[in-house]
Amino acid sequence: YTDLVPESGLRLTPRHYAYLKISEGCNNRCSFCIIPKLRGDLVSRPIHHVLTEAERLVKAGVNELLVISQDTSAYGLDVKYQPEMWRGEEYETRFLDLAKGLGELGAWVRMHYVYPYPHVDKVIPLMAEGKILPYLDIPFQHASANVLKAMKRPAKQDRVLERIQQWRRDVPGMTIRSTFIVGFPGETEEDFEILLDFIREAKIDRAGCFKYENVQHADSRALPGHLPEEVKEERWHRFMALQSEISAERAEAQIGSVQDVIIDGPGEEPGEMLA
Repeated sequence: YTDLVPESGLRLTPRHYAYLKISEGCNNRCSFCIIPKLRGDLVSRPIHHVLTEAERLVKAGVNELLVISQDTSAYGLDVKYQPEMWRGEEYETRFLDLAKGLGELGAWVRMHYVYPYPHVDKVIPLMAEGKILPYLDIPFQHASANVLKAMKRPAKQDRVLERIQQWRRDVPGMTIRSTFIVGFPGETEEDFEILLDFIREAKIDRAGCFKYENVQHADSRALPGHLPEEVKEERWHRFMALQSEISAERAEAQIGSVQDVIIDGPGEEPGEMLA
C-alpha cells in the first residue's frame, strides 16, 4: 500500500504548514530536563536530506516550514558541520547554511527552539533580506544569574538584552517568543524580580511560563530550596499578568500596518478568518 502514501509523506498538520525536524537528542545538561537521558546526545540529520524533504513539502503545497529540534542552533555540531551537496551546491551541516538553503524555497521558514549562541547573529541578515521569517523561538527559561547557574544554563542575560536590541535594530519587525520557568529551587523574590525586569526590557512578544515541576530523574530534584506550590502559583500569575500587558502593547503597535498572513481557516463569526 506504499503507493497510497503521498510524495510529501503523511502529516498530521493542515496542508499549508509542516514541521521539519532537523535533529534528535541534545548535548545540553539543563538540571530540570531529562531529554538527554531519554533521547541521548545530539544527532543531526544530514543537511541534504533535510533540504530535500523541505523541497518536497513545498512542492506538495506547504507554505510554512516550522523547523524543530531540541536545540536548533547546535545543528551539525555532532558531525563537525559535514558538507553535503544539494541542488549542485555545497552546504555545511550547520544552522546558518540550513537557513540559507530553506530560504531559497520560497516558503515561510520559522525557527523554533534556538539557543542564543553567538553564531545565531549570523542568521539575522537572512531575516532582514526576507529569506526566512523574522521570528525566533528562544527558551531563555530565566534571567537571574543565580537561577540560570542552578539550571546549568548560560547566565549572561545583560549580553542577551544587548543582542535582542541589536536584532530589532537590524530587523524592526522581528518577533521573539520564549518560555520561562518560575518557582525553580532556590529562586528568591529578588531573582523573580530580575526575571520580570528582563521581560519588561526585552519586550518578548509571546511567552509561555511554567511552574517548576520536580520531574523524576531530573538533577534539579536534588537541589536545596524547593518552593511551596502557593509561591510558584503566585509568581506564575504575576509573570503572566505582566507578559499579557507586554504582548498587548506589542500587538497594538501593529495597528495601522499592513501584514502578510496565511489564513488558517474560517472563524466562528460570519466573515471572520483566522490567520
